[in-house]
Amino acid sequence: MTGKRCLGLDTSNYTTSTALFDGADGYQLGRMLDVEAGSLGLRQSDALFQHVKRLPELFDRLRREGRLEDIAAVGASVKPRWVEGSYMPCFLAGETAGRILADTLGVPFFPCAHQQGHIAAVAWGAGRLEMLDKPLLAWHLSGGTTELLYVEPDGTGVLPQKIGGTSDISAGQLIDRTGVALGLDFPAGRALDTLSRTGRPDRGFAIKISNFTFSFSGMENKAKDMAAAGEPAADVARFIVATVARTIRRVTDQALEQYPGLPVLCSGGVASNSILREIMSDAVFAPPVCSADNALGVAVLTHRALTMGGTV
Repeated sequence: MTGKRCLGLDTSNYTTSTALFDGADGYQLGRMLDVEAGSLGLRQSDALFQHVKRLPELFDRLRREGRLEDIAAVGASVKPRWVEGSYMPCFLAGETAGRILADTLGVPFFPCAHQQGHIAAVAWGAGRLEMLDKPLLAWHLSGGTTELLYVEPDGTGVLPQKIGGTSDISAGQLIDRTGVALGLDFPAGRALDTLSRTGRPDRGFAIKISNFTFSFSGMENKAKDMAAAGEPAADVARFIVATVARTIRRVTDQALEQYPGLPVLCSGGVASNSILREIMSDAVFAPPVCSADNALGVAVLTHRALTMGGTV
């Protein structure tokens, strides 16, 4: 890697991630947290504990690979969203490690939000970093979040504002809970995607939408009822995935009537789903490694803050 090398850290509820970005090339090294079989997730205390154990392992590997030389700045996601009151303990691991490393190296530290990192990672992964310099619509579709965002440039970073999304469980929670109910391991996104491709074609359920807002909790019960009635697992998977994808499509179309001409970016682990990508073929997606939880976007925003002046 050449240029000013920046290190990004992201310690979300499911992945410990480090990344490097020099303005042209990016490198991501991460590891998913361990979740007990049959479980539907991790407590914050358990996630934080695993991050504290994983970060030294990742740093050691980066050092042995010669990737920690000439670090010009360090950044970390310090909270889920860039709004007042947004907080999750798991992000303390990455923030603490990042601030200590920056102080030790005598380089700047730039904080950002996990959600901002998601958007930047997809923009870079899709080869569309210029998107960060103009307003856009973005979906954040993950295990904990399903939000439609109006995103504006904010100095060298981005400022997402929620304009829609779920009123209860997220798309990721619906997919994971359906997968576990079908006997798949948590997180179940990739396995449910694969299973759904063999299911009977289905347009899913037409969920009620009001002001870009909708509810997925009823679909969780529907999936359990379908499985209990003996319907093939692949058909249940296809129904749920189609429902999620069609809902995202319908809300997007409604939003574009209010915000005509804006590009649409899809981020978060659920954005890796193949059926969603087909139905949202006109949106901007990135390779799965840039869609799921990762520190690439944090490193990109850190590099922009360092080289363009200002804050993330």
